Amino acid sequence: MIATRELTKRFKSVTAVDGITLEVADGELVALLGPNGAGKSTTLRMLTTLIPPTGGSAEVAGFDVVAKQREVRRRIGYIGQGNGAGHSQRGRDELISQGRAYGLPVRQARARAGELIESLGLGEVADRTVSSLSGGQRRRLDIAMGLIHAPELLFLDEPSTGLDPQNRANLQEHIVGLRREHGTTIVLTTHYLEEADSIAERVIVIDHGRIIADDTPQRLKAKHVGDRVFLGFGSETDATTAAGLLNGVREGDRVQVSADDGPRMVPGAIEELRTAGVAVHSVEVTRPTLDDVFLTLTGRSLRNEEA
Repeated sequence: MIATRELTKRFKSVTAVDGITLEVADGELVALLGPNGAGKSTTLRMLTTLIPPTGGSAEVAGFDVVAKQREVRRRIGYIGQGNGAGHSQRGRDELISQGRAYGLPVRQARARAGELIESLGLGEVADRTVSSLSGGQRRRLDIAMGLIHAPELLFLDEPSTGLDPQNRANLQEHIVGLRREHGTTIVLTTHYLEEADSIAERVIVIDHGRIIADDTPQRLKAKHVGDRVFLGFGSETDATTAAGLLNGVREGDRVQVSADDGPRMVPGAIEELRTAGVAVHSVEVTRPTLDDVFLTLTGRSLRNEEA
């Protein structure tokens, strides 16, 4: 669905995207993760034909983003960071107008608008003016506008920004539902690490305009960080013995051990220590986050970067 080779964008002396090569298969749900200024939104704007690349190439839905802009636009939906509907217009009217802009006959545009209003839970507010809608309702209306022409590929640029936790969770459910029910290929950028971790089957980490990691969230965390297992003991002497047996790090009367799969590692470790005459008093397993991955790869915390 997407294929880029050395895709590059420069703004005067600043290189915003620096030679990105990637492929996204039909039906994938992919999250682009990185701090502000990493090149996420610029990459999406090139893939959606809004700005031209200064180097490299990109094909979307089989068409070149420079030579075949019209064909690309017919096949994609794009929801940017701002709201797309006119504030003084009614939501239903905006959807119908958007459908007509894509060439749908009036009857088909009305029918399609009705389907999206129902599936996105906008039935009670669709005939109100956009300015009277809540942030979550406006965001769902934006998604409906991006889906009115049933695109093969949907781009979402920071879809959850500015939403409260409840509306953010509801929006995530809608995004996952789109892929499950319609097979839509979805590419989104996000600041929310938990969002990328919970809904994306693939995470692409971008920093300084380059891809620095690309895999499933689970494999990224296992490969670059791993689980941390903390074992507590009755004395520092027992902790020292355990650290030697398990190749761990002693912290007072506790030992920290790294493992690919902490819960699976614990029973064997306890048995090994029991055989050596060392009793384990407590166990704690912490699972890594995507922020831990970013910290390992760059030496910086993504959370701190965003703050």
